[in-house]
Amino acid sequence: MQCPGNSSAPNPPALVSVILPVHNAEEWLDECLKSVLQQDFEGSMELSVFDDASKDKSMTIIERWKGKLESAGISVVIGGHDSPFPRGVGYSKNKAVAQSSGSYLCFLDSDDVMMPQRVRLQHQAAEQHPTSIIGCQVRRDPPDSTARYTRWINQLVPDQLLTQVFTSHGPTVIMPTWFCSRAWFSHVGLFDEGGQGVPEDLLFFYEHLRKGGGVVRVDQSLLIYRYHLHAATHSVLETTIWTHRVRFLEEQALPHWAAFTIWNAGKQGRRLYRSLTTASQRKVVAFCDIDENKIKKGFYCHEDAQERPKPRIPILHFRAAQPPFVICVKLDLTGGEFEDNLRSLQLREGQDFLHFS
Repeated sequence: MQCPGNSSAPNPPALVSVILPVHNAEEWLDECLKSVLQQDFEGSMELSVFDDASKDKSMTIIERWKGKLESAGISVVIGGHDSPFPRGVGYSKNKAVAQSSGSYLCFLDSDDVMMPQRVRLQHQAAEQHPTSIIGCQVRRDPPDSTARYTRWINQLVPDQLLTQVFTSHGPTVIMPTWFCSRAWFSHVGLFDEGGQGVPEDLLFFYEHLRKGGGVVRVDQSLLIYRYHLHAATHSVLETTIWTHRVRFLEEQALPHWAAFTIWNAGKQGRRLYRSLTTASQRKVVAFCDIDENKIKKGFYCHEDAQERPKPRIPILHFRAAQPPFVICVKLDLTGGEFEDNLRSLQLREGQDFLHFS
């Protein structure tokens, strides 16, 4: 770590600013801040904390760590407000970024813990990929929580970081692992400040992709990613995320296809069809499935359709269907019949099919 400078002189701009929004995080802050102190990065570092109206002892803990961090050469910038109600994660992140000075931004949630090499390795990757969001693999705590999701986070191959951006899992590198240049962050724009119930990370990620940004993952576990019932992500309704996902699919993928097949004649496939605009619905040439009971029905009729006659969409066996496919079947990344069937068709992800579930 760099040596502390003259405390009476203003701090020069840091190379990396760790962006830490805080709201009622007293249970986790000691471990979180200790992980900032233990970084082995040799460049200049800064911690930018913004407290979003915490009512617990969060600020007391932060003030106690301020001296330790500054003694190790890590400058600390603290902002916040004490309004009766929090303004939300997007607002807090924007404020923490605005008051920071670093050329690079390392985002950290107050309930997570960084491995000592995180800043160093992600900074190296960001230098090589200046218009990318850099993520990393994670270790979940508790270890057995969200097993399918954790496998997805850690096992996507590089191409899938862009081809699987439409799935229900959200950003293909998760927000608490994000690292990027300040210049690129400014180019993309700020986080949505709508507050509770707004998926600000997903909306920023979509805007990042619209502007041609890349997605890179450091394939080491650099973060302990905690799961608990108080996490802000639980305030976002699934229906809200679904709406944003469908619109992004229609904006970014479906215009490239003259026609497509929905792989899943069950609940999720039909829900996707009903959620599409009329123009997108007209591109759906079939549903396909492996379930003989669904296939025997022969077609799906959208009863709420305004068109007359009402559309009747054929239901086919997957081997009789034509790509491209929008796949509404959950993958568990551990193999299985569906994955075997998909591989047997020798399709190219991103061109012949996209995952939506």
